[in-house]
Amino acid sequence: MNGKYYPKDARRVKEQEFLSLKQGNMNAVEYTAKFNEHSHFLPNEVATKEMKIDHFEQGLKGSIRSMVTGHPVDSYQEMY
Repeated sequence: MNGKYYPKDARRVKEQEFLSLKQGNMNAVEYTAKFNEHSHFLPNEVATKEMKIDHFEQGLKGSIRSMVTGHPVDSYQEMY
């Protein structure tokens, strides 16, 4: 799915959804799928692997985030 083919208003909604995306009650697979789907709308937010990892980590549940914070991660796949 490429964000540039969406109408401007729909694209803005998806951008906002990505910026505010949190794991909440989703399991890891659901959160990852939403993250990947919505990240296409703001490629500059995930332009580097570090940015992608950081944004993904910030959306994790607090209990999970606290387990991974501070551990060296070399790739988005490893973070997942």
